Amino acid sequence: RTDLAIRALMHLTPKIAHRVQANGTEEDVPVADVHPGDMLRVRPGENLPVDGVLVDSDAEIDESMLTGEPLPVAKHPGDKVSAGTLNTTGSFVFRAERVGADTLLAQIVRLVEQATEREAPIARLADRVSAWFVPIVLVIAATSFVAWTVFAPERGWLHGLINAVSVLIIACPCALGLATPVSLVTGIGRGAQAGVLVKDAAALERLSSATTLLIDKTGTLTEGRPQVVAIDSTNDFPTDELLRLAASAESFSEHPLARAIVGAAQQRNLPLSAAADFSAEPGAGIRATVDGKRIEVGRVIPNAPLKTDETTRRVKHNPPYPESATLVAITIDGRPAGTIALADEIKPTTPGAIAELRRLGLKVYMVTGDRAATAQAVALKLGLDGFHADVTPARKQELVREHQAKGEKVVFAGDGLNDAPALAAADVGIAMGTGTDVAMHSAGLVLVKGELTALVRAVHLSRAVLRNIKQNLFWAFAYNTLGLPLAAGAFYPLFGWLLNPMIAGAAMSLSSITVVANALRLRRT
Repeated sequence: RTDLAIRALMHLTPKIAHRVQANGTEEDVPVADVHPGDMLRVRPGENLPVDGVLVDSDAEIDESMLTGEPLPVAKHPGDKVSAGTLNTTGSFVFRAERVGADTLLAQIVRLVEQATEREAPIARLADRVSAWFVPIVLVIAATSFVAWTVFAPERGWLHGLINAVSVLIIACPCALGLATPVSLVTGIGRGAQAGVLVKDAAALERLSSATTLLIDKTGTLTEGRPQVVAIDSTNDFPTDELLRLAASAESFSEHPLARAIVGAAQQRNLPLSAAADFSAEPGAGIRATVDGKRIEVGRVIPNAPLKTDETTRRVKHNPPYPESATLVAITIDGRPAGTIALADEIKPTTPGAIAELRRLGLKVYMVTGDRAATAQAVALKLGLDGFHADVTPARKQELVREHQAKGEKVVFAGDGLNDAPALAAADVGIAMGTGTDVAMHSAGLVLVKGELTALVRAVHLSRAVLRNIKQNLFWAFAYNTLGLPLAAGAFYPLFGWLLNPMIAGAAMSLSSITVVANALRLRRT
């Protein structure tokens, strides 16, 4: 039922797409014939056929089938849209980017299928118990047969045989084998419907007992769309020229700060030059040659090469930047040329999600490459338990290890290429679906929309699944254990009670039905 529910999502994608030709005319083509780069029109009430980027106008998109959020989401030109989501009002054109098996919807189905095939550590508890339980049951059955044969005055061997069969039937560990996987499958499917993709069943189990959350700032706590708010240049370089050179150097980078710098230059209609010899160090900065000048952009000491020691990541500045601003330094041909300040708004859903995570018992620490003043301003605003500033990608992984060394079970949530080592090192790595593919491959869970409200749902889901598994194991043992003495005839001398093998069969089946029915309650979590 869970598998069918997830696969039913695939039927939300239409079979026909409205392709817009270069001359403005439209033609209806099968979705299989849509290619990346095609312009497609979506009319009111239609589902989107493929993933893409909105081109010409605003739209209201119902993404509930991906994220679990019931309200339509406002989309603007440049925003990403996903296959299977519903256009609620107006007509718009978008550019196809991912088609066929590459769409987010297809990846969700694929991830759910892979996750349901994996075993959680708690499943090994049932395996260990079965290793002892089955031999014990066989001994009880044999003992019952021998005891009846020896001590019963008449036809003892027949009563012994019937009781031995009853013992074997009622103790059959079918429910024990179902207890864990049926809960996991149901829980993983429910998570997918609520915007929480479980890639690893073990990660879902570990999340239920996590104590500490280390969380990236840009794109996770914040919108991930920073804006340039101030530029401070030296006398050698005018402000616009500094911005133009920095934007030209950053033109090959996909980092949010780089996109913001390029966007600011484009807003001022500054002509960008081609960059050569481009190189990037995740979390540190970039180098490139622009118009014959060697440009370096990053949180580094001017006149010094890019380094990973966080003590070197202090950019001295005099102008009154906002406390929450992120600063990047620009050097040109080895000389300090100035700094650019960028501000990134906190997501509207972040404060409430942080408060709920703390209520659930998690200590929340922000981990960021930003300066300490920026990190402190954000941490105070959100009421976090603490923060780590000026952190490099390698240092993020070290921080995970340090918290683990204190006996804490660590969850790391991030969205960037520089978060991948920490995601892999954490007890549970959680990637934002709006982030990079590398981050999503390194994580055990993926939040489709990238909102922290989905992280809250993930914690609730993990605890509900683990609680459900423990309930199932209890019922599996309760039926088997309580029925064994009756089946063996232990109460016959006192009360004259015996268990018919047919009743034993019914009881054994009832235990399996109880386990499955209990697991299906997760579909309403």
